[in-house]
Amino acid sequence: MTIIKDDYGKEYKVLDLNAFKKHLEQYHSVNGKGDGSVHEENGYWFCITEEFYDFVMGL
Repeated sequence: MTIIKDDYGKEYKVLDLNAFKKHLEQYHSVNGKGDGSVHEENGYWFCITEEFYDFVMGL
């Protein structure tokens, strides 16, 4: 399990990191970079910036 902070500073427990990464890659990126879209998961909000995308993919 991995813990990351959402845009509001709330700690989110990512139960399946590979699935989380795959979702970001499929729906929130363009050419391997975060596309600036917003991902909501279980009441946690994440703006998928290039920096956030790179951070998650590096986990």
